[in-house]
Amino acid sequence: MPDNQNQNQKNGERLQAFLAHCGVASRRASEKIILDGRVSVNGVVVTELGTKVTDKDKVLVDGKPVSLEEKKRYVLLNKPLGYVCSQSDEKGRPCAVDLLKESYTERLYNVGRLDMFSHGAIIFTNDGDFAARLSHPSAEIEKEYIVESSLPLPRFLAQDFEKGIRVEGVFYKAKLAEELNSHRMRVVLVEGKNREIRRVFENAGMAIRKLCRVRIGNIELGELEPGEFRDLTDKEVQGLLKLCKN
Repeated sequence: MPDNQNQNQKNGERLQAFLAHCGVASRRASEKIILDGRVSVNGVVVTELGTKVTDKDKVLVDGKPVSLEEKKRYVLLNKPLGYVCSQSDEKGRPCAVDLLKESYTERLYNVGRLDMFSHGAIIFTNDGDFAARLSHPSAEIEKEYIVESSLPLPRFLAQDFEKGIRVEGVFYKAKLAEELNSHRMRVVLVEGKNREIRRVFENAGMAIRKLCRVRIGNIELGELEPGEFRDLTDKEVQGLLKLCKN
């Protein structure tokens, strides 16, 4: 455990930070978990974000005890089609994190998202600080996608996407958009608004047949098949953090 985290535990740290260090979720997601009344400290439900706790307090989430995890995990998964990026799904759809549960005892959660109709690279971790840095828009981490359309691409769609396109009042702009052939485009985003590529294509009257994320920063999807995963190396993790501009 880092020295600053040891110091935080002596003096007490904010509950949302404690949950992140326990591998429950990122700090931002942990805030919502607290506000939803799902957390108790020493038998009392807590909904105040400023509450401070130490590792000596008994903290429960959804009635289950949580504790600080010594081993930090960083896992790259090739998310298959049909899987959602959440810890559970009220509609009963399969969750991507379930693919990891037989191999990892730690509570892992996804950094960022891929919609259920997309597949490809997504990172899971139990390191809340790492997740917070990577997922914040100010990090400007590149995410690369290969998009396949069912119809031939409009002639200037790639150029327009690089210049910026406004769809229903929202401005979408790719860092790079390159037509690979009449039906395939490579797109690099640094912010990645919700369903950005799909909305740009739909606005152009195009149906997407396949959307795959092939890179996150310095992390390539490589030869991983859908449903396969691997641990990131220390060098890869440090490389990702060095790319963060926040």
